[in-house]
Amino acid sequence: MHEAMLAETIGITGDHGDVIEAYYARPVAAGKVPGVVVLHHMPGWDEWTKEVVRKLAYHGYAAAAPSLFHRWGPGSWEDIAAAARAGGGPTDAQVVGDTAGAVAFLLSQPDSNGKVGSIGFCSGGRQSYMVGCKVKGLSAAVDCWGGNVVVKPEELNDRKPVAVIDMTPELSVPLLGIFGNEDKNPDPAQVDTIEAELKRLGKQYEFHRYDGAGHGFFATDRPGYRPEQAVDGWKKVFAFYGKHLH
Repeated sequence: MHEAMLAETIGITGDHGDVIEAYYARPVAAGKVPGVVVLHHMPGWDEWTKEVVRKLAYHGYAAAAPSLFHRWGPGSWEDIAAAARAGGGPTDAQVVGDTAGAVAFLLSQPDSNGKVGSIGFCSGGRQSYMVGCKVKGLSAAVDCWGGNVVVKPEELNDRKPVAVIDMTPELSVPLLGIFGNEDKNPDPAQVDTIEAELKRLGKQYEFHRYDGAGHGFFATDRPGYRPEQAVDGWKKVFAFYGKHLH
């Protein structure tokens, strides 16, 4: 564990060369370390997201959480998130560009070991699956209860024109999935559909499903927090990163 860390808000180059905010934390005097891009949930670039970044730094990762709602600012994160949701959220292309920028930033740091993973929660889980298919330079992806990976054709739009499950043939990194069996999006049947597609295509993945947990069960500041399941889920995340980012 790395109790000494530096954490700060920085600017990184995102999609189309836009400079966007990112919360960045890294352990001090840890030698060469892997990187992790944290993709925040639909509630926004909030306090809990930044706690996740610091948790990763404590465990020996340089972590960066780009503000995917940056373009709806300035303002408080709550107001920016509300405006982003009202505006339909970022396009998938923008998320890919912003994530690619975060990956490039982490790989360019002098303490990088040359490997970067992603992790996302809720909408960020869907995006983590997507960037595992679309962003070069990643070595592993973690999807925590990403909803809307499986969608009906009529649910697609200009901002999200392709179902993420249909991107699975492009998945080029190992994928970890963490799900609650009481979740409604994705529900267990959707998780079954995703797993069947990963199996059919021979992708490297592992899924863990938790009874007694619904959506967002890692988030300590939300009603759905489930400590027992969350503790085990984090163990699965760090074991997965230990295998693929070191």
